[in-house]
Amino acid sequence: MARAVVIGSGFGGLAAAVRLRHLGYDVTVLEALDQPGGRAAVFTREGHTFDAGPTVVTAPYLFEELFQLFGRQSSDYYKLVPVDPFYHVRYADGSDFNYVGEEDRILAEIGRLSPSDVDGYRKLADHSRRIFEIGYAKLADVPFSTPWDMLRVVPAMARLESHLTVYQLVSRYLKDDRLRQAFSFQPLLVGGNPFHTSSIYLLIHWLERTWGVWFAEGGTTAIVKGLVRFLAELQVEVRLSTPVEEILVRNGKAVGVRTSAGEVLSADVVVANADPSFVYSRMIDARWRKTHHDKKVARKKQSMSLFVAYFGTDRTYPDVKHHTIVLGPRYKDLLDDIFRKKVLADDFSLYLHRPTATDPSLAPPGRETFYVLSPVPNNESGLDWSKDKGLGDAYLDKVYTELERRCLPDLRKHLTTSFYVTPDYFQEQLRSVSGAAFGPEPLLTQSAWFRYHNVSEDVGGLYFVGAGTHPGAGLPGVLSTAKVLDRVVPPAPGARTRLAS
Repeated sequence: MARAVVIGSGFGGLAAAVRLRHLGYDVTVLEALDQPGGRAAVFTREGHTFDAGPTVVTAPYLFEELFQLFGRQSSDYYKLVPVDPFYHVRYADGSDFNYVGEEDRILAEIGRLSPSDVDGYRKLADHSRRIFEIGYAKLADVPFSTPWDMLRVVPAMARLESHLTVYQLVSRYLKDDRLRQAFSFQPLLVGGNPFHTSSIYLLIHWLERTWGVWFAEGGTTAIVKGLVRFLAELQVEVRLSTPVEEILVRNGKAVGVRTSAGEVLSADVVVANADPSFVYSRMIDARWRKTHHDKKVARKKQSMSLFVAYFGTDRTYPDVKHHTIVLGPRYKDLLDDIFRKKVLADDFSLYLHRPTATDPSLAPPGRETFYVLSPVPNNESGLDWSKDKGLGDAYLDKVYTELERRCLPDLRKHLTTSFYVTPDYFQEQLRSVSGAAFGPEPLLTQSAWFRYHNVSEDVGGLYFVGAGTHPGAGLPGVLSTAKVLDRVVPPAPGARTRLAS
């Protein structure tokens, strides 16, 4: 039987393993960490369960499709429940906004803040829908392997004004600054600056309107565990604590991998669910990289990074929603500090995750589980996050002070556990170049054909899934990268013909 090796067990790698198995391959997944999930790992402390990474589940049908390939149902492996509101936005001036899915409710929320913007939102939503119908429904799982793949969609993208940034397009339709922020922050969820990211990413709004926002009982890690159990039933091995050091190439084709322990696994197909910048610069001998040589890889603009604090409390905060966006006094200038100047600002905007609002079992009785995320510059900033420098502790203190002031009174008096990760976690544990949290920044010049390709141009039989390749970061994007494999990986010899496109 033809063999496939998948490097990394993030959602892209797990989904790729399912699809490769369906194409008839004998599949082995190799994970560097001591647990599956990659960015979707889990931390446990003092009875609290913390999702390390993604917490916003959208387009759940993409998970369902994986199980349906083998006649199974995802509900036999995990349970999703809706989150309402999608996000609760708190502004620096004390006002707030509930970001919801139903049109009548979202129009009422807009009318409460700025009645004159209700009509503008209708037009914005329609524009978002049109972008979604082209940019997502027709292109998300289509590989962009040649310039022609890009050129054929340029007219449609031009009609949809993808040359504008997300913030520019939102501002055309909405005049209230608070609403402009509420409807433009979504690119930050995939590593993009709303003032730089193409307005094609406005499709995220319609994606959420279409399928809603969901959470898995037991946390996002429950989906990881469900997929790993499903793979075991398919006779796919997920090997933990097995970092890959090198992709082996012979005559320009991938023939296997070598692990850090020196073990060699041969393969007919290698799929990398890893940062392509890291893979090309650190895992493939330079003689095989005529396209992605070191200088070209170094020119990639990497996304911002994250400071994430995980904490539990011995009291509850019932007024705090599941997803809360705590916006600071600055918007554009703060993002400029993070993305362009790469300096650590004194102020910040925060994403606060309270999963116990939906699933109380993630904390001991009468307690709460949280994490708070702050976008920060990646490690090109030169900031020293090492423990002995105290930068992380000082930043955590400022974040907790802001949370106490804005939404979690007396927080520090009620902490039962507290720890954090910095850009160093993304660079060292997750092996992401420059500690970028989302791979290359999703600029127009680093999207679609301009992003790392799903099919390697340098090495035959090497494919990429995950945030760094087309269509990009976020759970729908990452799962779509695996779906692309159905179009570009040949079925294993003797296997049934590939799925219809």
